[in-house]
Amino acid sequence: MDFELTEEQRLFQETAQQVAEKEITPIAERVDESGQFPRETIAQLGELGFMGVAVPQEYGGAGADTVCYVLALEEISRACASHGVIMSVNNSLYCEPVLRFGMEEQKRRFLAPVASGKSMGCFCLSEPGAGSDAANQQTTARREGDWYVLNGTKNFITNGNEADYAIVFATVNKALKHKGICAFAVERGTPGFTVAHLEKKLGIRGSSCAQLTFDNCRVSAENLLGKEGEGFKIALATLDGGRIGIAAQAVGIARAALEASRDYSKQRIQFGKPIAANQAIQFMLADMATEIDAARLLTLNAALLKDRGLRHTKESSMAKLYASEVAMRASIKGVQIFGGYGYMMDYPAQRFMRDAKITEIYEGTSEVQRMVIASALLS
Repeated sequence: MDFELTEEQRLFQETAQQVAEKEITPIAERVDESGQFPRETIAQLGELGFMGVAVPQEYGGAGADTVCYVLALEEISRACASHGVIMSVNNSLYCEPVLRFGMEEQKRRFLAPVASGKSMGCFCLSEPGAGSDAANQQTTARREGDWYVLNGTKNFITNGNEADYAIVFATVNKALKHKGICAFAVERGTPGFTVAHLEKKLGIRGSSCAQLTFDNCRVSAENLLGKEGEGFKIALATLDGGRIGIAAQAVGIARAALEASRDYSKQRIQFGKPIAANQAIQFMLADMATEIDAARLLTLNAALLKDRGLRHTKESSMAKLYASEVAMRASIKGVQIFGGYGYMMDYPAQRFMRDAKITEIYEGTSEVQRMVIASALLS
């Protein structure tokens, strides 16, 4: 295996590192405390092509590959996990399915504005009764001539408050179960499409998490992605790629925890010497570094398979599972290394821990990832 990055991949990584250190790191604490969406810096990411990394230039994207995407996303997430998830959802959960399953006119209309960073997208799959059981869709789509009428509620929608476009999953026939699910592109401002509630979150507080409702929301049949009944297939294919993005986000969070812990351990003096001189601290740092490198390699492997057009369901789940649990372990160790200060809001260790937890939950819990991996192994 060749571990050497291409010139384009190095450029994406370096550019992301520069904008993260210069523009995002200085405001990360403020974004977390205020819970406000960081519009200005997200707009900058759009100008750099980071909101549609793997989308061809003809559709407003950067025309790069998935490896470029995860390298950039790790750097952005290392600076601020809220920025990371906003970028991830826009790329993986919105742009990717429109690119893969949209007709030419749909790509021009629904993809180009979002991939360019001028607009934003979101992905509406989860519902109050359909979290891990994504096939249990209760949102309905009733066909009326050249229109579909959507009715239902979507939960925990990242970017839901800011999105100009949403991919909405709804069933045309509940009796058909997953075979009745369809995917629609719905524009903000469509009558009946409402942001009903904004959640108050433990972490990634700069990204919105919205409950969206659809009340007799009329959507043109031209907005249907793929064919009737293909929505569940679209959702699963999208989540395969989305899990690579969350793995990259988790690696970035874990790396931030490691670097902050390393630097603090060199400065903190106890019993007349830096705590970094203590073997107990050294072993924690060593474990963190080793696991982070392993998580990064799993993530890059899944990205490379995707770029080669190969099946990557198992590898994406492995990367997401391992990287998210590494992020949690690393951030908990970070709090421990910071000691009492790790529990205080004045230091970043607690933020890394709060941000890390959600990576074990969204886009498929760790338990779901183990189910996916086991299914692939046993099939």
